[in-house]
Amino acid sequence: MPRLTDYTSFADAQAHASTAALWELFDGDREHLNIAQECITRHADGSGRPAVRIAHADGADEILSFDEIAAGAARFAHWLDAEGVKPGERIAFMLEPSLAFYVCLFGAMQTGAISVPMFTLFGPDALKLRLGDCRPSLLITNEEKVDLARAAANEDGTPRVIVADRALLDSLSRFPATYQPKTRANDLAVFQYTSGTTRELPEAVRHSHRAIVTLMFAALYGTGVRPGDEFFCPSSPAWGHGLWHGTLAPLALGVTTGTFAGRFDPVRLLKALSDYRITNMSAASTHYRMMKNSGKAGDYAFHFEKLSYTGEPIDPATLDWVDATFKVPACSMYGTTEIGVVLVNYPGAKDFTVKPGSLGKPVPGQRLEVHRPDGTVCAPGEIGELMLWRRERWETTKDRARTDDEGYFYHCGRADDVIISAGWTMSAVEIENTMLKHDHVLECAVIGVADEKRGQVVKAFVIADCPGSDELVEELQQFTRHRLAQHEFPRIVEFVSELPKTPAGKVNRKVLRDREAAKC
Repeated sequence: MPRLTDYTSFADAQAHASTAALWELFDGDREHLNIAQECITRHADGSGRPAVRIAHADGADEILSFDEIAAGAARFAHWLDAEGVKPGERIAFMLEPSLAFYVCLFGAMQTGAISVPMFTLFGPDALKLRLGDCRPSLLITNEEKVDLARAAANEDGTPRVIVADRALLDSLSRFPATYQPKTRANDLAVFQYTSGTTRELPEAVRHSHRAIVTLMFAALYGTGVRPGDEFFCPSSPAWGHGLWHGTLAPLALGVTTGTFAGRFDPVRLLKALSDYRITNMSAASTHYRMMKNSGKAGDYAFHFEKLSYTGEPIDPATLDWVDATFKVPACSMYGTTEIGVVLVNYPGAKDFTVKPGSLGKPVPGQRLEVHRPDGTVCAPGEIGELMLWRRERWETTKDRARTDDEGYFYHCGRADDVIISAGWTMSAVEIENTMLKHDHVLECAVIGVADEKRGQVVKAFVIADCPGSDELVEELQQFTRHRLAQHEFPRIVEFVSELPKTPAGKVNRKVLRDREAAKC
């Protein structure tokens, strides 16, 4: 009997996609399910078949097999049991893609513990906030980050910091290379921190093991992944796109995936895509722009059949470059860590027309509309708020959008204070609160402003207790990026004497956004 992975057309997706059909892709059932079992263990057949290809920034290539990861994860699970870690405890890890990363990710989930990936470029403030929120038993990192990790620990000494070096991996060899998972489908598996919200602390989205099943709608129709693909996703697996769409989804289907480790370099990515003969890539919009701007794509041969992107719209010039260089259209997929992917362009579906700049159409089973403020549906071409039907009611996505006469959706900007820059989602409030810790900053407001390369960049309006200067701008930028993350700082700083306020005394960022938009 055909499975969903046997179908590739848009028409078949509408006719055959169902929750029941998704479950047929897995060994587990609605009662007992484990992500590590579905993604790694069941594909470890002794053949040495590659699971993950890692393109390191220094030029090295690393290939990890399903067998190697499965054995290491099982041994790590036994080690956690020996350390007294109980189901439901959080295991945080701040690691670049590596054997240790995948061993920790899947090993923790096998025991019923909850995996919590942390971005490797977090500064002390950003890391401490998240550790204080999820309160993990262990934080596993590398030698380079160990001092930072220990400094971010709570006053009671938690979490215990473990260095994931060769010695740790070698010490696991005394444990069995197989493990019987202890989880049910509804048990929590992953805490995924969003890269930014309107709160000071980005909220941890809690995913159960069952999430691997519902994820597959986005995988099948957002990235178009199918058995036989050679897949690659350069996004960090500390974030939703890199973890769920770049790692878990392809592995669950037994597809070899690829990723990037270290400081991103577009030329290194181009070489990896060529060397690995990648046929399907899902990346952030900025990855495509940076590859175009490198001017080096002509040095390599490519084998693409499907391409997708997320995070923000791609500018027309880059879309044209993708068509000319890769000979395949780049397909947008839209969603968030909280709601998942809900609008897609069905990569690989020959009966679906990809419209440049469009978010596409809903994933099978999802219902979206664009609403006016009074709750009525906008006419085609009319901009309103993008709404998702969920839990028997309309819920806002906090984005503005429009549709066309054929039912395609188009993104028309954010409806809140979240800033998306080069694919990273950042919180204006979090950046403001960090800058306000600087001795010379009296008041501060942060917004996103248009930028040709990154889509948006962070601009800060600062009231200081001393004259503004280039030296102070540099100091504020370094102060912020070292406390949050390397990408999370104001690229533009304007010193002002006052900030616009609401009647309640809050900073009115909308006024600042409108002023900046009027300058364009």
